[in-house]
This record gives sequence, C-alpha cells and structure tokens, in this order.
Amino acid sequence: MKTTLAILFLAKGIACHVIQRHTGQSDPSCQATGKAVYLLTNDANNAVVALPIDEDGTLAAGTVTLSGGKGSNSIDGTTMKPAQPDALVSQSSLAIAGNHIFAVNAGSNSLSMLSISKNDPTKLTLIGQPAAVPAEFPNTVAASTKNKLACVGASGAVAGIVCASFSKRGLGAMDTLRSIGLGQSTPPVGPTNTVSQAFFSEDESTLFTMVKGDPAVNKTGFLSMLAVEKSVGCRGGVKVAAAPTDSRTSPAGTAVLFGSQVIPVMSVNTQTGQAAVVGKQAIDGQKATCWAAFASATGSVFVTDVATPRIIEMSASNASIISTIDMSANGDPGFIDLKAAGAFLYALSPGNGTSDAAITVMDIFGGQGKAKAIQKFSLKGMAGANAQGIAILE
Repeated sequence: MKTTLAILFLAKGIACHVIQRHTGQSDPSCQATGKAVYLLTNDANNAVVALPIDEDGTLAAGTVTLSGGKGSNSIDGTTMKPAQPDALVSQSSLAIAGNHIFAVNAGSNSLSMLSISKNDPTKLTLIGQPAAVPAEFPNTVAASTKNKLACVGASGAVAGIVCASFSKRGLGAMDTLRSIGLGQSTPPVGPTNTVSQAFFSEDESTLFTMVKGDPAVNKTGFLSMLAVEKSVGCRGGVKVAAAPTDSRTSPAGTAVLFGSQVIPVMSVNTQTGQAAVVGKQAIDGQKATCWAAFASATGSVFVTDVATPRIIEMSASNASIISTIDMSANGDPGFIDLKAAGAFLYALSPGNGTSDAAITVMDIFGGQGKAKAIQKFSLKGMAGANAQGIAILE
C-alpha cells in the first residue's frame, strides 16, 4: 500500500477564515488563529518563550520559562566557530502534544516537558526534571498525542534516535538508542552530516527522521522510519513504543535533507519503506533554504533561507514557485523556523548578533501569492541569536 505523508484540508482552512473574518460570525469548529507561539532560547540557561496570539493574528508580550536544561551551539563548518544563527542545525526543537510542550536541551543532553495552562497558553510549568537522553547534542523532537510518545534526534558524538512515553506526571525513561553513525563530535560540526528533524506521520503511526548527508565527502542523507508498535503486557495493559530498529531510504535527487513538512509532495511505500520525491524545484539565489511550513489556508508551502531575507511560497502538489516575498526592508538577515496557523504565518529570525531576534507575522488570508507582512515582533530581552524552533498551540 502506498501512502502520502499528509492530507490537505484546504477547503476547511479557507472556510474558517472567511466565516470569522468577513462575516463576523463565529464557528466553534473553526480556529482562525492559533492561541500562542512558542520558541526556544537555546541559551546557556535554556528557556521556552511563549507569546499570545491576538484575534488579528499579531503577537503580544508573553513569558519566558526556564526548561531546566542548557542550550548549545553546533560548530559552523566554514568558520569552525559556534554557529549563529541556526545554532542547532535543525527544525522542530520544540513539539506540542495536547497541553504539553517538549523542548530539547542540546547542552545538557536532556529533554524537558512543560505543561500549558488551559486558561493561559503563555503560562508554562516544568513537569519534574528534564529526562536524560542517552545521546549527545539532542536537537530535534517529535511528540505524539495519540501514542503519548516523545522522540528525540541527536547529532553529537553519540548520535541517533531515542523515545520515551509520557503522561500528565511527566516523561518516562528513554528507551534504547537507535544509533546513527555520523562520526561527529560534540558539539557537531555542521550543518551537513547531522540529524535534521523528527516528526510523526499524519496518523501518528510512524516516526520520520531526516538526516543530512555531506556532498563534500560523497555521503548521502536519508529518511529514517520507525513504526509505532503496540503490545499487550502481562497485566493486560497496552504498551506503545517505537520499533527497536528503523528502515532507511535516500530519495533520488536528495543529498542534504533538512526541514520537512507533512504534505503530499513526498510519498512513502509503507511495505518497502521506499520514499520518492514527487516534486522538486531549484530556487535561484538560495544560500541555505532549510525550513518549511505547510499552510492549509492556502494549500501551499512556505520555505525560508537563513542567509537571505525572503520567504518563498511553493506549490504543495508539484513544488513550483508561486511567489517570492522580499523581506529585505524588514532589516532581518534571514529566517529559519516557521509555522502556519489559520490564515497567518510566523517566521523566526534569530538575527546575527547585531540585529535583534524577531518573529515576522504574515497574513496569508488572500490566498496563494497574496501573503503580506503585518507585524515584526521583537524578541529583545527574551531571545537572541541562538533562538530556534517555532511551535504553535491551536
């Protein structure tokens, strides 16, 4: 059986926004905006920043909650100095499952779990102590609400994938590491030859992990797949865990696999474990196009470049370029992590040490090719050039 990594909900996404924004009528089944945006400071004293989303999609001042762990920086392979921006060389350093958010602590090899208040989405509470990760430089996390499972990808000298169950009481112990032979140091030298992103399939039955290759030494990246397995214990309880071993495939035409998004552009055969690229597009003038977000309101994918101040909108069906949004007037050197919620897109720019970190809010209500910036929210005093990861509570 052949399945895709995602299902589009285009009609519902547009209908929700039209009803709420233009008729003034509220449909409780629709959520035109998210509730809050979260990002990771990734500083020595690591923390999660929570910013409330107003009804018009814009951001307001929020909170900064310590994760109980330490952030870290990868080593930039061109300068051999700590990387800034894109310190973690990854996407999804934060993940949300229900009313909980998970944050990686690359500098202390741990994973934190925080609760999100049902009354105030910016009120976070650390649950217990961060769980020790039996690997080095954890830089990406995926969380499954359905399976109560959190999985981490690590890129250091001890690299691989590891998972733990969770409950409202916190994280359980991490399981056995599924090793990935990167041959790296801690911190790793990147961005190539590192783990990029962990994420669950739409039905949460499979954990996918993207691993970058290194073209300079003819090393090809790959997509790792771990099935979520259920078993009945001796007392009748059902145990859920990720499979002990993964299957790996290197889709033709790929090398440095980085950010990914659940859309029908890459298909995976669940029986053979083979992945195939359905659409591919070169972007002129790109320097490091690594992050992607799918917007159901437009049915398109937005991608960012850490070294170029623009946002590219692409077709979710064939990867053709729909529009190029020049953001140079915004003063940001480039963008990394981004997420869409309802009719809005949120893109993080960690800055470059001289410009402040900020999140740009884009209104994408107009449809494909109509995205426009409506706010640049400064993160000064909350996060800086190490900032990574965007997650949105919807």
